[in-house]
Amino acid sequence: MLKYPNSSAFAEVPIGSDDITFIPAADQANLAKLEYRPKNLQDGNYTLRVQSKDGSDNLAGQNYYEISFRVINEQTATNFYPYPNPFSTSMRFVFTLTGAETPQDIRISIMTLSGKVVRQITKEELGNLQIGNNISDFAWDGTDQFGDKLANGVYLYKVDITDANGKDVKEANFDDADNENRKKYFKKNIGKIYIMR
Repeated sequence: MLKYPNSSAFAEVPIGSDDITFIPAADQANLAKLEYRPKNLQDGNYTLRVQSKDGSDNLAGQNYYEISFRVINEQTATNFYPYPNPFSTSMRFVFTLTGAETPQDIRISIMTLSGKVVRQITKEELGNLQIGNNISDFAWDGTDQFGDKLANGVYLYKVDITDANGKDVKEANFDDADNENRKKYFKKNIGKIYIMR
């Protein structure tokens, strides 16, 4: 069942829907799967509620499995943070991408506080990207473009993202309580990284 934005009731999702794919059990674990990939959802917050039963109508459990998700059709990037931060040995970037396709290009410039670029990280280095939450394959170890260790301290990182048409992909602007907190750490595509060895 799916609850749409601005609705108080759940709507049935037929098991035979084109949005649902059944994957039969194929190994010794004997676990079958259902993949639900809804198409053409409008922007907004949704709740998916799932319950299963066997051929004799016995429910799998007393409670529904329930998950909420947000649909954003516009191509945006948000929550672009280094993790962990501060770090001593290495860190990765975590971020969320929205829209129908991944960006054409992503470039992260790591800079000193005076604005000197000491390291650039490319989309190819970040690894496989997907729409939704991402953790980069690339782990930055606090070295510059030549492999030399940078001094302890604060560095800036600037994220430039472009779509297939060469247009800048903007940062998503959520109307929720966490929006102001997010802006403290990453604003106008710029954030801070702390190296502490």
